[in-house]
Amino acid sequence: MDFQLTDDQRALKAGMRELLERRFPRSRLRAAVDGEAERGAEVDRELWRELGAAGLFALRVPESAGGVGLGLPEAVLAFEEAGRALLPGPLAATELTAHLSAAGWLADGGSAAGRWVAEGSAAGALVAGGDAAAGWLADGGPAAGALVAGVVRGEAVVTALDQGGALVEHLASADAVLALGATAVEVIPAGAVARSAESIRSVDPATPLHRTAPYRTAPHGAAPQREAPHGAAPQRVGPQRTAVAGAGASGAGASGAATTGVAASGPADRLRREAALLTAAQQLGSASRTVELAVEHAKRRTQFGRPIGAFQAVQHLCAGMLVRAESARSVVYAAAVTEEPGDIAAAKLLADEAAVRNARDCLQVHGGMGFTWEADVHLHLKRAWVRAGQWQCAAEAEEELAAGLLSTVGACL
Repeated sequence: MDFQLTDDQRALKAGMRELLERRFPRSRLRAAVDGEAERGAEVDRELWRELGAAGLFALRVPESAGGVGLGLPEAVLAFEEAGRALLPGPLAATELTAHLSAAGWLADGGSAAGRWVAEGSAAGALVAGGDAAAGWLADGGPAAGALVAGVVRGEAVVTALDQGGALVEHLASADAVLALGATAVEVIPAGAVARSAESIRSVDPATPLHRTAPYRTAPHGAAPQREAPHGAAPQRVGPQRTAVAGAGASGAGASGAATTGVAASGPADRLRREAALLTAAQQLGSASRTVELAVEHAKRRTQFGRPIGAFQAVQHLCAGMLVRAESARSVVYAAAVTEEPGDIAAAKLLADEAAVRNARDCLQVHGGMGFTWEADVHLHLKRAWVRAGQWQCAAEAEEELAAGLLSTVGACL
């Protein structure tokens, strides 16, 4: 099997990098981080629409549905470039929601459980055409395509909520929330989640986080529930939502997923694995970028009349960074092809380690300058810390790998 990138894949990767260099240069990143932009840490809607127009969220949507018609490997390549540029926003959740139509997981076999019309400036973003009324409409209309249309075009922002009360990113900027239960998946209004969410301080200034009550998806036709504090009665989020059809055995996933072990093939489990892989791709992009930053600084900075890159201690740091990044790249690319749960767990584990450790070593190469606010190195480290805790943390990935090994050994005995 040939794991070399094709010409089209290399062109996609180069095009994504060029787009981000034009539309999200360092000055735009620093404006968001430093608070010079009025929106602060909110999702930049103009940039989000530009990403949608470029096809970032439509990579896996069929051409017949207005998408690009590519696969998971291409999405991984694009997300790697997004991670390299430290592009903020709930990218994985929005891409997964757009992909739901391609996978045919929206309920009622193509005529959805409901349509949602966003309020305010986002009105009509999730629904194209029809009689608009704020809220969820269970009219049996063709909501599957309509719901995804706005997400694909970048006109709507979708974040994710995993059962068990995991932290939710960019909730204040989101139009909808992709809620993952043990087996079921639902798309619910962001306002319904925000009402019971608590904003917490995030280590990454460009990734606002909210803590929510544990969420439980409900069977089709019933309302989802949120666990109330102090033993109070569960609180209904609302009677209408868009549900995703299909059920499967629970398996390993992000925080709050049902049981750890060999992952199941239900829609919720599959979405968790894909989110973990897309997050790993972003970590890979960040790890590769910190290698570049370290090498550039080592060439430019001089000490004792020589570039610091001429000293063996610095060379070893840079070499170790490169080894970690390329090792993670091999596993991430392979997992995008195989889509095996164990491969994805290994990809997330290695990519998280590469992103965090490379950022730390990059700080060391930069010396005292690397710890200053003006340097970008700390932004890579902080984003890597946040991503490492999303979807599949190190302990969960290790448990997934261990369960796979035990299963293999048991089958051989």
